[in-house]
Amino acid sequence: MYEPIPYQSPNIVKANGIEICYDAFGYPRHPALLMVAGLGMQLIGWDEEICRMLAERGFWVIRYDNRDVGQSTKFEDAGTPNPMNAFAGKAVAAPYLLSDMAADAIGLLDALHVEKAHILGASMGGMIAQTVAIHYAERVRSLTSIMSTTGNIDVSTPTSEGLALLTSPPAKDLEDAIEKEIAWKKATNGSAYPVDEARARERAKAIWERGIYPDGVARQLTAILASGSRQEALKTLSTPTLVIHGQEDIIVPVAGGIATAEAIPNAKLMLIYGLGHALPPETWPEVVDAIADIAKD
Repeated sequence: MYEPIPYQSPNIVKANGIEICYDAFGYPRHPALLMVAGLGMQLIGWDEEICRMLAERGFWVIRYDNRDVGQSTKFEDAGTPNPMNAFAGKAVAAPYLLSDMAADAIGLLDALHVEKAHILGASMGGMIAQTVAIHYAERVRSLTSIMSTTGNIDVSTPTSEGLALLTSPPAKDLEDAIEKEIAWKKATNGSAYPVDEARARERAKAIWERGIYPDGVARQLTAILASGSRQEALKTLSTPTLVIHGQEDIIVPVAGGIATAEAIPNAKLMLIYGLGHALPPETWPEVVDAIADIAKD
């Protein structure tokens, strides 16, 4: 008889000196899979369906709000840096770095009494996941880095269209948020993956109602730009690693994924034809299979 996947509703814990909001799918007795969100992405950015698919494969799936997004601690007193200055090569004081965000992830695992976990991250979340694997190798069962890069600016930076999307003004109201979400999807999904506009509207509404926070996005983006390259440190990893990347990514071009896989010894590289900076439902079966496979290594 089919047994429904248990769901643990959102909860807030103290982690690394701040408050982190998380929820979970599956059974805590199963190996933990920590899903690290990308730039400005709330925990609901990880669709419930893929979380349940992963839980069905035997993981306790934990998704959470990074600092400065969703219902986790906001760093309002840190001010709002201008990431464009960092893109232009100017020195910018970052309120925190990716290493601090990696420490948040470990703090969450500590709060949940998880000794070791599979770590999965997308985009900025992939950068944080890599940083966790570098600094806390003993806590990481496997690493999955999706549509991410090494931090080496000579390898992968946004295209001009991608940069314009990243630095576009925040939405003014719900209708504007919906329009921006659909425009983002159309620009970033990739040629093989048509946009489901109804799904994009629902997603934009859920994100808006939970609360967007543009100042936090600016601080997170500055953290990315100020954290430097992980390329040499990645060469020291012995963690089973999977790298997934779309061949038409304009936010983090595919060279970033290739460089990540080349840097990490024995990493497996999965390139998806016609995919951009996205993880649409059509990709989930093969992506879930690949994550489950790397977890067995």
